[in-house]
Amino acid sequence: MTLKELALQGKHNIYNSMAAGVVGKLQNIRNKSIQDSLAEFQNVNHRMQSVATIGGIEFINDSKATNVNSTYFALDSVKRPIIWIAGGKDKGNDYHSLDEMVQAKVKAIVCLGLDNQKIIQHFGKLVPTIIQTYSAAEAVEEAQRLANPGEVVLLSPACPSFDLFEDFEERGNRFITAVNEL
Repeated sequence: MTLKELALQGKHNIYNSMAAGVVGKLQNIRNKSIQDSLAEFQNVNHRMQSVATIGGIEFINDSKATNVNSTYFALDSVKRPIIWIAGGKDKGNDYHSLDEMVQAKVKAIVCLGLDNQKIIQHFGKLVPTIIQTYSAAEAVEEAQRLANPGEVVLLSPACPSFDLFEDFEERGNRFITAVNEL
């Protein structure tokens, strides 16, 4: 089985898939069953969930990424230019670990939240375009406007959602609704 055949992409998911495959072999599960499972696995909602591709732009919901580490792996797994929707209730985040990834992959940042000054100040020197928005619908519209065919709009906030939303699920569901209304 090639890595491209795995349902979940990204280094962290490849490692997890390899570990699952080893456990399957230790349990004497047939290779074909392991391969089918790894190729057809359905990710949980709000975790690198492909919502739609509209006009050649893929919209990915990673609302569950409520910390910098989760967002790092999300950014790492996308191989095309990214319009990154980030922000929320900052809890003292240190964004430095994202710098190299953001500089290499992120074309623009759309902030979603009430106070994203820390994100704006930190990434302002790395990304030429940063926009502030206050609703999922506004964030999706701005991200679509900034994106070109072949690029990805990635909601991977790196922050909890408690400034505008009850939880990450509400934030993700509003993102999905906004994408489906485009």
